[in-house]
Amino acid sequence: MILVADSGSSKTDWILSMDAQNTIEFSTKGINPYFNNDKEISRLVAHEPEVKKYADQITEVYFFGEGCSNPDKREMVSNGLSNVFKNAFINVENDAIGSAYATCGSSKGFTCVLGSGSNIAFFDGEQVHYGVHSLGFVLGNEGSGAYFGKQLITSFLYETMPKGLRRAFKEEFKVDKEVVIKNVYQKPLPNIYLSSFVPFMDKYRSDEFIEELLLKGLEQFIVTHIVPYPDYRKYPCHFVGSVAWHFRDVLQIVCDKHHVKVGKVLQRPIGELLKYIQQEGVKA
Repeated sequence: MILVADSGSSKTDWILSMDAQNTIEFSTKGINPYFNNDKEISRLVAHEPEVKKYADQITEVYFFGEGCSNPDKREMVSNGLSNVFKNAFINVENDAIGSAYATCGSSKGFTCVLGSGSNIAFFDGEQVHYGVHSLGFVLGNEGSGAYFGKQLITSFLYETMPKGLRRAFKEEFKVDKEVVIKNVYQKPLPNIYLSSFVPFMDKYRSDEFIEELLLKGLEQFIVTHIVPYPDYRKYPCHFVGSVAWHFRDVLQIVCDKHHVKVGKVLQRPIGELLKYIQQEGVKA
């Protein structure tokens, strides 16, 4: 049996291939080695009913996750998974690599993750080359859920958000400066807290203020992470993640403006990722 995972900080999508025709999909909380140690990862995964049922029968585990670019962090995740899947070969890679496999297949192209976080990679048909600008949610993550959440929160607290929208925001989330400061600076996973406000943007996306935030944020991602590549116009640019999916019309507008060729836009790459692994294999 093959188990594949696509993980962000907020959620991990799993797909278990029982045989050539049958699969089981399930989700768990997000796994990020910057926020979860190996023991926490083991506990989180081991409690999942499908894992309990099939753990000893699983022979291969492919985990693609946010925060897994660093070898030490990959080892931490691998150790956590090895404690659960004792009979399995474990392969851990960054989520951008998983997105590249799911979107590019064996063809050259860019793949961008726009979910709770954001990043970019170029796939040359054989290897994945990371972008150089990823700075995390505090300094970067342009166009991500955490980025847009931060824009919403600051505009609400600074009272630059239009009055009607501000009233709706306050009624829905019941936040004030004290609550926000506590969640951002004192509690764990502030990036997930910030990302939790993104559905509000989808709900009120017809509002001019929200539309402008989306345009500016997505354009900032394009200009910062895609345009610096000298040959970016030559290859398709694929997008993965909830932000890319829900706001794909705005993303298309910004990409057209900067002559970016939009390829696939996937909310969840997990199905395509499994297909790639089954057909092409993954180099450890």
